[in-house]
Formats: sequence, structure tokens, C-alpha cells
Amino acid sequence: MSSRTLMIVDDSAIMRNRIARLCSKPGLERVTVVAMAGDGAQALERAAQAKPDLVTMDLTMPVMDGPACLQALRGVLPNARVLVVSALSDRATALQALTKGAHGFLLKPFSDQQLIASLQELMS
Repeated sequence: MSSRTLMIVDDSAIMRNRIARLCSKPGLERVTVVAMAGDGAQALERAAQAKPDLVTMDLTMPVMDGPACLQALRGVLPNARVLVVSALSDRATALQALTKGAHGFLLKPFSDQQLIASLQELMS
């Protein structure tokens, strides 16, 4: 498996740091965090610079929310694979995220193992 680059987008610094920390765990040792953003507008800016292969994205954020960012991100990173990590659990939200370009959906709160498995699935 080749190495991959990851951008973490979440308005919670605690959540960004937790996901980043998990990238050093067995199963994700080939994933390098290249950017972090606290809202969708920041994410688009950083995506253009860092060009990550993978993105984890919250849906509920200030300035530009996840669904709007997902759509815009497709223009900046057409080949990036996006995992939505959200506390919004209704099926309509998950389906909307998937139609706007997400490749997977992980519900908060999640275990370390669930995140690792979701990112591995995203890379396969």
C-alpha cells in the first residue's frame, strides 16, 4: 500500500487532533496529515495548497458547512476520497453527503477502531 496524505476538516480542535493522533496507529502508518482546517472556507484554501488524497470532513461547521464544502472541494480535488465524520445521524444527511461527493460516512462518537477501519476502507 502506498502512502497517502490526509486533510482533517472539523470545527473542533479536539476532534482534529484526535483524528491526527490516530494516523500514527497500526493500520494507518502510511497516512500523513498534511493539512487541518476548522471550517469549509479554510479547507478549500488548504486543499489547494496541500492537495491531499484523503479528507475527513465534519458537516456542521461555521463559515462554510460540510455539504457546501464537499461540492466545492470536487473542483479543487477531483480525485480525493472524502470520509464524512459527523454527529448528524439521519439517513437524509448521509445520502446528501454521498451525492455531493463523499465516499464514506462515520457517525460521531466513534471508536478509534471505527475510524481506522473507515480510513482503511477509504484507501482501498
